Amino acid sequence: MHGKRVLAVVLAGGEGKRLMPLTVDRAKPAVPFGGSYRLIDFALSNLVNSGYLKVVVLTQYKSHSLDRHISETWRLSTHLQNYVASVPAQQRRGKEWFLGSANAIYQSLNLIYDARPDIVVVIGADHVYRMDFSQMVQSHIESGAAATVAAVRQPMELCSSFGVIETDPADPRKVKQFVEKPDITEGLEDDPTQFLASMGNYVFDTNALISALEHDAQQEDTDHDMGGDIIPYFVSKGECGVYDFTTNSIQGEPLSDSPTSHYWRDVGTLDSYYDANIDLIKPLPEFNLYNQDWPIFTRQQHSPPAKIVRAADGTAGSAYDSLLSQGVVITGGTVMESVLSTDVRVEKGATVKDSVILDSAVIAEGAVVQRAIIDKNVVIPPGARIGFDREEDAANGFTVTESGLTVLAKGQKVPRK
Repeated sequence: MHGKRVLAVVLAGGEGKRLMPLTVDRAKPAVPFGGSYRLIDFALSNLVNSGYLKVVVLTQYKSHSLDRHISETWRLSTHLQNYVASVPAQQRRGKEWFLGSANAIYQSLNLIYDARPDIVVVIGADHVYRMDFSQMVQSHIESGAAATVAAVRQPMELCSSFGVIETDPADPRKVKQFVEKPDITEGLEDDPTQFLASMGNYVFDTNALISALEHDAQQEDTDHDMGGDIIPYFVSKGECGVYDFTTNSIQGEPLSDSPTSHYWRDVGTLDSYYDANIDLIKPLPEFNLYNQDWPIFTRQQHSPPAKIVRAADGTAGSAYDSLLSQGVVITGGTVMESVLSTDVRVEKGATVKDSVILDSAVIAEGAVVQRAIIDKNVVIPPGARIGFDREEDAANGFTVTESGLTVLAKGQKVPRK
């Protein structure tokens, strides 16, 4: 280990507009994922597994369920001065709420002054991946850079969706330019079909970060954004390095040339959120929830085991190629290629296919749901059909994406047939 004092800062104040209606009543990092997890569990699990046990989570937007999840789940030993602390916007620098991710840290500099770290790790709270941050910190220290940004390789056709990192040909570990969502960029030297996209994860020397945040706070032509303003500031000074995610190794994960290694998903849209959930149920899952060498921690549920039983008239229940969480009861219904969260009910003759069903939803007798996301506490009444007719779904007030994915908000009412 490098012997440096490290403070981790998790940026969890995002509104998540592109995930509406899942974020109507909750912060984006609190959105359920993979049956029994919340999105923030992946960020926090990576930090804890990396050995970083002093963590502050900066919250703002509709943070009640997120704060509650953190307080009930992420309790570390205070005797050892370890903590995961949820910190809301406090207006310490004026009467403004957080103006951007950089401003969130600027307004929370007291946390850094109190912890007195040598290194500050700053990460987002809404990506699905495994990463050993201690390897990135070690690379940062060895490079001598004041700031380091983590990069993941992405296919060239996606460059307009990410912050793009262009490296210095003379020193591939140094960032030459950081461009936000360009229409085109140069491919990598070893693979022209790919480019380096920012993962939204950063490592900073503490004093350099404080200076950059104070400089940014004095500027008028800034969005106060970590990726859009702070990283370009370090690039302009020639002090920004890059860490290639494909060099990160995780115990229990496949070798680097495996198609399932170095999985990383930005679940910022309804379609990407849906796709990442469905990734979990493939015979060879692209993201393996069952790697106990690098566990993903979450709140322990008090629901009973899942069960699949016959209905009263003998109709058999069945499920295949699906993920069933605690408390799920399938009574004479059928579940195919779907993810069911805690306490979901599927009744006699009901069918769930290619769908993500969140906590305590009920699919009543004879109802059929396909290619849909059903949020918490929704009751699909007997005989209803969801995901078959885009126009009918939209007319009923459901969200329908361009790809045809139907999404129902938490507790949304469904008309009876």
